[in-house]
Amino acid sequence: MTVADVLLVALGAVTLGAGVLVVTGRHLVRCGLWLVVSLGGLAGMYLVLTAELVAWVQILLYVGAVVVLLLFGVMLTRAPIGPSPDLDRPRFAGLLVGGGAGLGLAALLVDAYRWGRVDQPPPGTAARIGAALFRQWVLPFEVVSVLLLAALVGAIVLSRRGDR
Repeated sequence: MTVADVLLVALGAVTLGAGVLVVTGRHLVRCGLWLVVSLGGLAGMYLVLTAELVAWVQILLYVGAVVVLLLFGVMLTRAPIGPSPDLDRPRFAGLLVGGGAGLGLAALLVDAYRWGRVDQPPPGTAARIGAALFRQWVLPFEVVSVLLLAALVGAIVLSRRGDR
């Protein structure tokens, strides 16, 4: 085992633990903060795998923007910040669906690769990734930006008082 393997396992454990706390938590703001830890652990995994650009995009877009927008929306709509009885639901169905999906994906990956060795792709440069991003992936990014803008406007509209 190399140092990279140990780091990947440690970061994976932190990410998985934080993800479980996101899903099982009853305090909405704390769940959002655990989401920051989970996404930060994933960015750390990208760094260990020498995908620095993807790691910084993960930090800037998801940790820096999406989670802040989520917390801003929660606080703007005056959602309950403390423990919420609405989040107290039976978890058996979710565990069953999540476990089944996880086992199905694991079986699919084992069947697809048969524990074979995957060749390393040629190293990508930031220029190549940027060119592919702005040629092939412009429309999905624009759709996501409009969706996030609509969520922000919706949170503002919902937070207004009804007497105005």
